[in-house]
Amino acid sequence: MSKNPYETTAAVIYEIIEESPTIRTLRLRPEKPMPFRTGQFMEVTVPGIGEGPFTPSSSHYIADTLDFTIMKAGFVTEYIHRTKVGDRLGLRGPYGKGYPLTQFKGKDVLIMGGGVGMAPTRSLFLTLLHDINDYNSITFLAGARTPADMIYKDQIAEWRKIPKVTILCSVDKVPEGQSWDEEVCLVTKLLSKISIDPHNNPVVVCGPPVMMKFGTFDLLKYGYPPQNIYLSMEKKMYCGIGQCRHCVMGPYFACKDGPVFTYEQIKDEENIWE
Repeated sequence: MSKNPYETTAAVIYEIIEESPTIRTLRLRPEKPMPFRTGQFMEVTVPGIGEGPFTPSSSHYIADTLDFTIMKAGFVTEYIHRTKVGDRLGLRGPYGKGYPLTQFKGKDVLIMGGGVGMAPTRSLFLTLLHDINDYNSITFLAGARTPADMIYKDQIAEWRKIPKVTILCSVDKVPEGQSWDEEVCLVTKLLSKISIDPHNNPVVVCGPPVMMKFGTFDLLKYGYPPQNIYLSMEKKMYCGIGQCRHCVMGPYFACKDGPVFTYEQIKDEENIWE
């Protein structure tokens, strides 16, 4: 008898980090290790409520605990945000294909993350840090709507101390009463602040669809070829196993063939940014 594809592994929440008014990081300890490759995703289940696909935000070198950074944006995530330390969730996976790290070795890796899209890029960043001598440099461009919406603030301060790492942050606006001493612009505009040869180096983009769309167009203008632009398309997924067809993009299923795609792979498909 084949294994039930919807069977979950129980995981206990052992810490909750409130990243912003709408985003929190759940730190989970599954009852058995759940190895994954950075860029892959898992289905997170709230018992009796439902499930949703989320990419771990922790390093793939750690399998006995997992971090998930989740925005309150719908029915299931509303219940996820009601959980507390000690509650149990279900996990199944991992699914999909991750980032092709062997192709990144020896290169200047650029990461561009916006909002909760920084969750998959945090996983990638922490994984790269584990083997930092394999890469020439790591540059992380982080964006948010306002200073209050910027996640991983304390960690960013520590990451900036690491050799071979450059981190630039921006916000779209600074509301009255909030302080900010870095760039005020769209995260894509930070490209003008860096000096990486775009022709033979990879760039990873993850964030809201509009940010990914115009970020990709700006990267093309800067000279990044479509095959070197890696996009995380998990927003289009639902069931995780290719049954619901919610994530179909032309010949591809985001859940089975992605969620990591190069722009070269999907640039001619319709509605990829919706």
